[in-house]
Amino acid sequence: MAKSPPELLREAANLIEEALNRTSQPPVAAQSLQIPATPSRTPVQGNDTDPMEEGSHHASGPDIPCLTCEKAVPFSEMKVHRLSCNGTPMQDSVTDQGAGPSEENDRETASVNDSVPVRPGTSAESAVVSAVINTEDKDKEWKLIKEPAQAAKVYKESLLREHASGEPLRMKMDVRDSDEDRERELLTFYKRQQEWACPLRCTLIGDVAIGEGVMRHFMTTVISKLQRNGGTLLFEGEPDHLVPAASEVLIDSNLFRVAGRMLAHSFLHDGPNITGLSPAVIHVLFNGDPETATVVTEDCPDLHIRSIIQLLEHEELTPEQKNTVSELSMSWDLPAVTKTNRRWLHSKLLIHSVIGRTMRQIQQLRKGLKDVMLWPLLTSRPDIVPLLFPKMAEIQFTPQMLLERIIWPVEDSDEDFDIESICRRITGFLRMFIETGITPCYVLLY
Repeated sequence: MAKSPPELLREAANLIEEALNRTSQPPVAAQSLQIPATPSRTPVQGNDTDPMEEGSHHASGPDIPCLTCEKAVPFSEMKVHRLSCNGTPMQDSVTDQGAGPSEENDRETASVNDSVPVRPGTSAESAVVSAVINTEDKDKEWKLIKEPAQAAKVYKESLLREHASGEPLRMKMDVRDSDEDRERELLTFYKRQQEWACPLRCTLIGDVAIGEGVMRHFMTTVISKLQRNGGTLLFEGEPDHLVPAASEVLIDSNLFRVAGRMLAHSFLHDGPNITGLSPAVIHVLFNGDPETATVVTEDCPDLHIRSIIQLLEHEELTPEQKNTVSELSMSWDLPAVTKTNRRWLHSKLLIHSVIGRTMRQIQQLRKGLKDVMLWPLLTSRPDIVPLLFPKMAEIQFTPQMLLERIIWPVEDSDEDFDIESICRRITGFLRMFIETGITPCYVLLY
């Protein structure tokens, strides 16, 4: 992988320091220049001994203009010159007319000094560190952008640009395979440990489609599997109250970490998002205290457990109801119900049924988000979290999602079946519905 700009700047600083610290005489073939001694010098930070005069020995290397006094100084003398430079601009600078082959090196060195200005009394290393800090600040400008969507866009573009030279991720899918085979292929891809911000290359085998449309198709398929879950139920419950499924098999398979990678990867490439996740789960997912989470009865996906918890909403309980509630509470290491702890027990049972039973799933989801390197963005900018986990009312339907919900007619070899006539009949029903708003009673809509 290519080195990042801060690493290149640090290497350049080390090379400059090594060149400045050389004390050996230059080769005979090298160009040299004698610089006269400066009449007045400034002691170095209270040192009674004046620094070495700039003309006390032979200089070597190309001339470099001092950024403080604009005086042209040989490369090997620049370190000493910085110690005595008083900042007075020099109009009459001495230049080497016979630079010859060193002109290219001169231009390269000058470009480094232009990008990393060196002040008197500072080293090149400290100047480069300052430039690195400025670069990092520029990379974090998304923190200062007020609009959440724009801040997320800037962060994602910066992350993708940083990993643009990495090994591409290659995702393949055969459109001729069954839904189970395609789901297995996606799970295999997202179970791998990869650099998820590297370039993504998507290929549809058996289809001539190319370009960004293929990537959108993949991302829509990924989120559709999570949202409608295909053959694997990862989230259960009512819309806008979905919670991770309480399944030991899914936890042991680490599938919720895979789901976290899918969610973050789709968000990174501007794909669709899963909708309807419970606000209480989102609160805990981003390091919120479970005790402060706002859990409502609708967040409990198990209808039987929900009905037991709802018994505590009554003022009086029958002996049978008390036994039912106590059995549930004691199975979760909570005390039996009494007249004084009824409200407290109601809150504890509700929190445990929604959060306590899904803590390991939430931890795996968190790891998946961190794998795709979206965690800094989501924790630094909480206002971006609703963009990743929108409510069901905010869902954005895509053509692919609509097409997947249509059951297309297929030919049956055992019966006389005309696809063309069936399609004409269906489009006729659709036109009737658009014009009149009435659905024919003999049309079964799925």
